[in-house]
This record gives sequence, C-alpha cells and structure tokens, in this order.
Amino acid sequence: QVQLVESGGGTVPAGGSMGLSCTASGNIDDLRVLAWYRQPPGKQRVMVASVTTSGRTGYSESVTGRFSISRDIAKNILYLQMNSLTPEDTAVYYCHGIGVQAIYWGQGTQVTVSS
Repeated sequence: QVQLVESGGGTVPAGGSMGLSCTASGNIDDLRVLAWYRQPPGKQRVMVASVTTSGRTGYSESVTGRFSISRDIAKNILYLQMNSLTPEDTAVYYCHGIGVQAIYWGQGTQVTVSS
C-alpha cells in the first residue's frame, strides 16, 4: 500500500503562483508514475502533469509553460509549481500514483483562483 498526502492549496488571485506538495509513504518502491490531477467544479477529473521514475515529465496542454512538476526522491515528495494562475485553474487537485500492483490517490486539496 502507498499513502499520498497533499499539502498546499488555498486561494490565490489571478496571475499569482502557488505550490502543492504530495508526500508518499508506504510501499513507494511500487510506484512507477506520479501525477497531479484536478477536478474543476462539476467537471471530470483530468491529468495535469506527470513524472515517471526515470524523470520524464508530461503536461496537459492547458498548463504547459505555466505548471512544473518535480520530485524530491530522497524525501518522497512530489511537487507542483503553478504560475500565471487563472480562474479556470480552480479545482480540487489530487496526487496520483501508478504502481505495479495498484493505483493510488491522495485526498485532494482545493485551489481557488480569484478573479
């Protein structure tokens, strides 16, 4: 089992920046991909950014150039740096892990961008 716990989130004005963290614990050797997803109000949950164990990153088109995913392997922490935020970035952000045996989700953290 893997546990993922997000931190960060809150309210930020449009044009501002915010950082999210996700701390992984448990059988972290099982993890192959870590990602951030978000779910805007009334919409489906979608992938925002991902990083593999080899360090390869990927981003959705809507955040490319504004968001950056990174990880601290020694501390087992996944980060998401979000810049140039717009109200359309308002959502619950989830940490997601894909393991050999299972997939994992954090509890989510609310990010609200005020106009």
